[in-house]
Amino acid sequence: GMALGRFHRLLSTLDPAQLHDTLPGFHITPQYVANYDRVLQGEAAQERRHGAAAEQVAWAVAFVAERRAWASILEDAQARGELALRAIHGDPKVDNILIDDHSDKAVSIIDLDTVKPGLVHYDIGDCLRSCCNPAGEETTELHTVRFDTQLCRVILDGYLQEAAHFFTPADYAYLYDAIRVITFELGLRFFTDYLAGDPYFKVKYPTHNLQRALVQFYLVQSIEAQATEIKAIIAAYPERSTRGQ
Repeated sequence: GMALGRFHRLLSTLDPAQLHDTLPGFHITPQYVANYDRVLQGEAAQERRHGAAAEQVAWAVAFVAERRAWASILEDAQARGELALRAIHGDPKVDNILIDDHSDKAVSIIDLDTVKPGLVHYDIGDCLRSCCNPAGEETTELHTVRFDTQLCRVILDGYLQEAAHFFTPADYAYLYDAIRVITFELGLRFFTDYLAGDPYFKVKYPTHNLQRALVQFYLVQSIEAQATEIKAIIAAYPERSTRGQ
């Protein structure tokens, strides 16, 4: 959390317009919803909706339908001027944090090919999504999938020690949404790829992308079930902010 927060703080005064958009459309959740809608009408999707995993596919289709209305919440906030574009890492999962073996401290963030203009909320949301599910993205035991709020508290504590220097009240206000939206987005990307015939993500077995999607969707459910606690964790920080000092 501190490593990502420092990365964001050090780049917070950089005009994001100076950065090339390395991945146009990446982490623009409404665009993934629109792509899902197109794929869902395709022949490959129809075959998979009636295939061996039809029951799980039907559950996932219903899951998306129930939640798509808030998929644009971060982009809408940016359009209203509440959230600002900044330099983001783009893929701040736990694998991309370099840890010193002797001190056990974060040294650097690596894999910088995805650095681009964007909303830092996608970054911190993705960091929390990646780090706060102890079962991991590849588990086949869906009952083990959960969002660990204690890990969330510790990571946010590290992140906001740094980010508090540039965070606005609106930045704090959309933190919970960031966690939920980015988790939904990744699940939707996996599910769309499964429906399309697995053209993007590499798979090891026929329903691999479907299973990955279900893991993220179950994680969304865990986040939603703990919304009050997560929001309380976030609400404790603005009063301790060092912004402006």
